[in-house]
Amino acid sequence: MKALDELTFDNRFARLGDAFSTHVLPEPIDNPRLVVASPAAMALLDLDPAVAQSTEFAELFSGHKLWADAEPRAMVYSGHQFGSYNPQLGDGRGLLLGEVYNEAGEHWDLHLKGAGQTPFSRMGDGRAVLRSSIREFLASEALHALNIPTTRALCVIGSDTPVWREKQERAAMVLRVAPSHVRFGHFEYFYYTKRPEQQKELGDHVLAAHFPESLEQPEPYLAMFREIVERNAELIAKWQAYGFCHGVMNTDNMSILGITFDFGPFAFLDDFDAQFICNHSDDQGRYSFSNQVPIGQWNLSALAQALTPFISVDALRETLGLYLPLFQAHYLDLMRRRLGLTIAEDDDQALLESLLQLMQNSGVDYSLFFRRLGDEPPEQAIARLRDDFVDIKGFDAWGERYVARVSRDGELDQPQRRQRMHAVNPLYILRNYLAQKAIDAAEGGDYSEVRRLHAVLSNPFEEQPGMDSYAERPPEWGKHLEISCSS
Repeated sequence: MKALDELTFDNRFARLGDAFSTHVLPEPIDNPRLVVASPAAMALLDLDPAVAQSTEFAELFSGHKLWADAEPRAMVYSGHQFGSYNPQLGDGRGLLLGEVYNEAGEHWDLHLKGAGQTPFSRMGDGRAVLRSSIREFLASEALHALNIPTTRALCVIGSDTPVWREKQERAAMVLRVAPSHVRFGHFEYFYYTKRPEQQKELGDHVLAAHFPESLEQPEPYLAMFREIVERNAELIAKWQAYGFCHGVMNTDNMSILGITFDFGPFAFLDDFDAQFICNHSDDQGRYSFSNQVPIGQWNLSALAQALTPFISVDALRETLGLYLPLFQAHYLDLMRRRLGLTIAEDDDQALLESLLQLMQNSGVDYSLFFRRLGDEPPEQAIARLRDDFVDIKGFDAWGERYVARVSRDGELDQPQRRQRMHAVNPLYILRNYLAQKAIDAAEGGDYSEVRRLHAVLSNPFEEQPGMDSYAERPPEWGKHLEISCSS
């Protein structure tokens, strides 16, 4: 394991030059202190977890110190925000400190969010507040534990620096880690500003750094785009399968790597609701839970438009046509596993849709239903779960179909079935009310609940002694928290 001063930097994106990013130093925050750190994320950099307790750790990730080989840059990009094109966005409160490679040869971006004003801050102060930093940290690590591709969060550093949103709050910084922070909006920026040379330079960089296998294909850019389509189809299938709602699927919030990116007013479903809107600012429901699937395709179409200088329109259309079938295949496979099914049958889609409609009509807790379905043999589980449904007759009919389906599947060994289902159906998820309780305590100076919740969510599939309260249905107040983009 390494000490903080032993990280090895190789700042590939910074070497692209000033057309792609601007050199900016982070603005320090006052009296920095560790709120929470992720040993698993630290391991990506070969860092000893013990260094998180050092003064130097808080100073490095709060803008007070900088590695000699770091090269902090604010990246420029554009993007479609709620369907409308914004010609210049960029890192308005974040900085790419540099790229570190570990002993396995993996490159990891160190991106400090809340680092102060940049040329792209527009009217903002460049700061992030403690509550949004804690939410991003918890979500990043919780999604990773659910096997959903995501940026990682290494730590949150709190401070005494005041910032003003709807009220006065305290500034914080979150250090997120990813193989790349290039977004769909990077390609859109150079396409719409008509800078084909820089756009090709960006594309060649992304190909070499992140899609080297595509370089071996006859049309590398087309091969890369196909990979991006495939990754996003699988990513959004996992979002839908696990009830994750992103909230702000603008093209500047879409990673070129197909990972969950830029956490804002996200939420996991409590009661199943296909029309759920997690972003209080989303008046039209553009980014509702059910809309995430077509919006994923819309965003890929926007990226395709930006890639027309390199790929024929016909080839782009054909590749875009892969998205929905790939999504459906991934999603149905995931949901079969969540239902405890090991082989495919033609009517599985109808079986699933019937269940979701029953859950919608009755306000059934999405995560707990699947977890409890695996607790007991099918007949007993159905008998226990039926009281959660308003339409008991309808659920009984579904239950008969399900029991018959499981019997045809041939896997009736209950201990093995339970183990298999519990391995894909989490007991613990990041519910908004749990995050809010941790934030309330942290804003009062008590970080123990943030750290405890992080530890629970890091092992979501295994029952943890003494943590029953984290697996309960939320109270009514917890289902109606209003979360917006304000951070």
